[in-house]
Amino acid sequence: MAHYTGPLLTEPSAHALLIARKGGAATWRGSLDLGCSEGEATLSDEAWTWQDQAYPYPGKIKARTIYAWDGESFEPVSRFSGSLIKLVPTEWGAPTFEIDGIKMLPTSKESPLDDARRKVALVEPRGKVVLDTCGGLGYFAACCLEAGVSRIQSFEKNPDVLWLRTINPWSPDPDAPAAGGRLQLTQGDVSEAITAIADASVDAILHDPPRFAIAGELYSQAFYHELARVIRRGGRLFHYTGSPNKLTTGRDMPAEVTVRLEKAGFAAKPTLDGVYATRR
Repeated sequence: MAHYTGPLLTEPSAHALLIARKGGAATWRGSLDLGCSEGEATLSDEAWTWQDQAYPYPGKIKARTIYAWDGESFEPVSRFSGSLIKLVPTEWGAPTFEIDGIKMLPTSKESPLDDARRKVALVEPRGKVVLDTCGGLGYFAACCLEAGVSRIQSFEKNPDVLWLRTINPWSPDPDAPAAGGRLQLTQGDVSEAITAIADASVDAILHDPPRFAIAGELYSQAFYHELARVIRRGGRLFHYTGSPNKLTTGRDMPAEVTVRLEKAGFAAKPTLDGVYATRR
């Protein structure tokens, strides 16, 4: 899918544009790509111009919403196809996303990209072949590319998440020169696709599945045996688990996952908000 190249508006950037126009400024300088860069917009009474294209001034802009130009107006970056999926701004620039109002990435203490960077560092991707099981917005992949990965194979099941990636400027584009052909992004269910991956063909794995209640198959003993099959001996894995239901039921998901990974052939231990493991 082609990547969106137009401006992205949030409540703060839209407000700044309107304040500049009200104050009689001829130009406004700021970010229209969620903090990736800064640019200058030329202001007139009826419209503002950015990268040689004129746009109408925005109407009512909601908080916690990102707006993209659809050719006629600025519309929220969201879709509904069974579930409402939405790109959500953060104070860090790099956005998160929500499915039916549930935030998919941690953003309360740091950028979701910085959070991904800490987890990716555990598997030391430089020069390695990495399997990224549930690609999401691609922050694991972006950090692997940044760290010098040899090749990263990324799967994402949800087509609407892949669409969000084409709007989000922080999501890596497999076809961009910066990726250098190292990122392979596939729409597909990794629980099925993994059976076609050769034995001991990857050096490291990043596994960031949806919640257990949504994708229990990605926490199953059978799937963990598949992870153990495709990774070489000594290969590293980070598995995000979070701590769902810990306060309400006392369930210890990292401990459960640790036990299953150990049975599959890993040496594993709870680390950060998940489990770190090496293939024995």
